[in-house]
Amino acid sequence: MAIDPQLLSIMVCPVSHAPLVEFDGWLVSTDAETRRRYPIRDGIPVMLIEESEEMSPETWQQAQRGASQ
Repeated sequence: MAIDPQLLSIMVCPVSHAPLVEFDGWLVSTDAETRRRYPIRDGIPVMLIEESEEMSPETWQQAQRGASQ
């Protein structure tokens, strides 16, 4: 289930305050330094830092490219 575009447009990463993009069941920070991703569970974004993961640079770049398509 996709996150409502209006909601996504106002959400930011709790770590870097960068905008987020949705990719493959996650909300991914657009900040290249932190590369955090946050899970979406049952259609609800889990924006807790302790629930997030740091992505590898390669995976983060793939998510950024995939989200823009």
